[in-house]
Amino acid sequence: MPVHKPLVWLPACHRHLDLSDPGGYTVLADRYAAAVCELGLQPVLFPMAGAADIPDLLPLVDGVLLTGSPSNVEATHYGGTRLETDLIDPRRDALTMNLVRAALAGGTPLFGVCRGLQEMNVALGGTLYQRVHAEQGLMDHREPEGEDLEKQFAERHEVLLAPGSAFAQWAGGTRAQVNSLHGQGIRKLGDRLVAEAHAPDGLVEGVRVVHASAFAFGVQWHPEWHHARHPFYARTLEAFAQACREHGRRRLS
Repeated sequence: MPVHKPLVWLPACHRHLDLSDPGGYTVLADRYAAAVCELGLQPVLFPMAGAADIPDLLPLVDGVLLTGSPSNVEATHYGGTRLETDLIDPRRDALTMNLVRAALAGGTPLFGVCRGLQEMNVALGGTLYQRVHAEQGLMDHREPEGEDLEKQFAERHEVLLAPGSAFAQWAGGTRAQVNSLHGQGIRKLGDRLVAEAHAPDGLVEGVRVVHASAFAFGVQWHPEWHHARHPFYARTLEAFAQACREHGRRRLS
C-alpha cells in the first residue's frame, strides 16, 4: 500500500476582502499550512464545510489543527454580549464548536492554537474574557501595534508549566518563554479541560483534555511561528504530528 502523508484539517476563516464581491473569501494564514508541511503532513481545507458535513469529512483526515485568527469566538456562544469592536466569524464558529466535540469523540488528534484554544474551551462549556487587558490584575497580552511580524511574534512572557505534564516534557522544564498575540483568553475552563500552562498573571495559556483517546491539547501562544528556532514549539508540534501519523496508520490499515 502506498504511503500517504497524514492529512490535517485546518478550518478556514471567512472574510469580505472585496466589497464588490459580497460572497466573501475563504482564507488561511500561510504560516499554519507551512508548519504542517514542514512536519511532513498535508494540510487540507474544506472551504464550505458546515457542522452537518463533519461525519463525512472527519473520517478522511488524521488530525485537526484549529488555527489562530484575527476574529473572536462570538460571545453569545458562552452567554456573553458581543462587543462593537469584535471581529466575528459565524461560519467558522458554527463549524468548530461541533468539530471540537466530534474530534474528541472519534479519537482524532486535536490541537488548538490561540483562537483554536478558545474554541476548544467554549465548545466544552467554558467562558472567555472578552478583553483580557481590561481585567484587573491581568496583563496586556496583545501584540505591539505597528511593529513588523518578527517583533509581534517575539517571545513576550514566561509560562509556568505543570510538573510532569506533556508541556513540561516538551519544554524540558517547568518554565518557557512564549509569544503573545491575543486579546481574549480563558475565564472559566470548559468541561474535561485541565490547565497545565499559565502566564505570570495566572491566565490559562495551555490545556489538556482529560481522558482523550488521542492527542488533545490547546495553547494560547503561536508555536507555528518559526518553530524550528524554538525547541519548545518544535517538540509540541512534533508530538501532534506523531499523533497524526499514528492515527493515519490506523485509519488506512
